[in-house]
Amino acid sequence: MSESTSSCPCGSNFPYAACCAPLHANLAKAETAEQLMRSRYSAFAKGLANYLVKTRAPAMREASDLKDIKAMIASTDWVALEIRDTELGAAEDKIGEVEFVASYVSNGVPGQLHERSRFIKDGDEWYYLDGDIKA
Repeated sequence: MSESTSSCPCGSNFPYAACCAPLHANLAKAETAEQLMRSRYSAFAKGLANYLVKTRAPAMREASDLKDIKAMIASTDWVALEIRDTELGAAEDKIGEVEFVASYVSNGVPGQLHERSRFIKDGDEWYYLDGDIKA
């Protein structure tokens, strides 16, 4: 299956080329917090560390982010995303939250990341701020 017709890793059931690819290529911007969250998940799945740094709130970025993300990407295969809840985060909002469960395999061991993430909008750009890990 080609990149243009393969399903997007974010689980939207749209082809990658019509879903997260335009955001990854800087041809479009996320309109909602959920859309940014999905594009970040897809970036992890596709190994796009620079996109992950770029979409982190500037005030929350650390010098080691790119190196740390690359190390995580090298040892982790992201296999599924489930959106559990959203609060605010619409195009007209300035803040939003997305609760999700991301399934992965890291060094051969399956696992899940269950997080409630917070997002902020600055101008017309959504950014990942931080999140709380859920048990």
